[in-house]
Amino acid sequence: MRSMTEEGAVVIGGIDCHKYTHHACTIDAQGRQLADREFRATRIGYRELLVWLRDQGTLRAVGVESTGAYGAGLTRSLRQAGVTVIEVNQPHAQLRQRCGKSDPIDAQGAARRVLAGEATQIAKDTTGVVESIRLLKTARDSAVKARSMALCLLGDLLVTAPAELRESISRSTLKGQATVCARLRPAIDHLDEPTQAAKLALRSVARRILALKKEIEEIDVELEAVIHRAAPRTTSLLGVGTQHAAQLLTTLGQNYDRIHSEAAFAHLCAVAPVPASSGLSQRHRLSYQGNRQANRSLHMIAVVRLRYCSRTRAYAERRRSEGLSKKEIIRCLKRYIARQLYRELRADLAALST
Repeated sequence: MRSMTEEGAVVIGGIDCHKYTHHACTIDAQGRQLADREFRATRIGYRELLVWLRDQGTLRAVGVESTGAYGAGLTRSLRQAGVTVIEVNQPHAQLRQRCGKSDPIDAQGAARRVLAGEATQIAKDTTGVVESIRLLKTARDSAVKARSMALCLLGDLLVTAPAELRESISRSTLKGQATVCARLRPAIDHLDEPTQAAKLALRSVARRILALKKEIEEIDVELEAVIHRAAPRTTSLLGVGTQHAAQLLTTLGQNYDRIHSEAAFAHLCAVAPVPASSGLSQRHRLSYQGNRQANRSLHMIAVVRLRYCSRTRAYAERRRSEGLSKKEIIRCLKRYIARQLYRELRADLAALST
């Protein structure tokens, strides 16, 4: 389909992504809507969408909603074709208030946010080792969460189990109790008795815990190997373990140049200082915006260094003598650690690209 725009006119695309379909819209440099169309969320649909976008004129950029979810496959396809993909992960509030919500409206809103300069963040590159790390870490985090839930369930079952059964499990920790419960032998023919039913329930939950533990250990081995190959400089720093490095790599992304400075990285990790002064009180607090998991990783690195690094302890003592609280000292440390890790992560990812 040929649009009625002049040949070579600049156009901007906007795409509202869903599980099975993507709705695309194009506007010109003056913000006038040119066309919109729905495509299937398949490889053939991605190619058809790209041809349709380029058929409208000279494609400057495309704003895509849900680049890390429903739009992940489309984002990879567009980036491989050399298209500039901009993350648009929040709807245009004013447009939704005026016009309501539909797929064409959301796609148009994504394009208008790119045109207005409200959305400027380049989409992450999900074709390299950082995406592999993210996938492995996601699987591990899910297994850890499931194991924690199973351990809580085991404790609840033991509290309500018959006294003779509860007293026979003498281990003091839930993990030790899970090991004992996994060896219980319930009488299947007498499950109408609460004691035998409790044995079966406890054994089932305990075996689930042990299976999840084995799954976590297997992923840890593979994830550690991938992390050390991808980021040897980063993991050599004090306090930066496998999980912290995985989280920070995932936050930064394979195309690290999309984060243009260490200040932007600090803001992304929610450790950018924000003025919080009033009257005679002059202080800063941390930004509440940003990736909370990355913030947690930086916090744990700061805690480790406060315990094991003499330079960090000396710095904390000096800042404490200047009147800073422990929370403010940790804020300063996290900002410094973000600066240091930004340089090391960029160096590691640059070495990968070469």
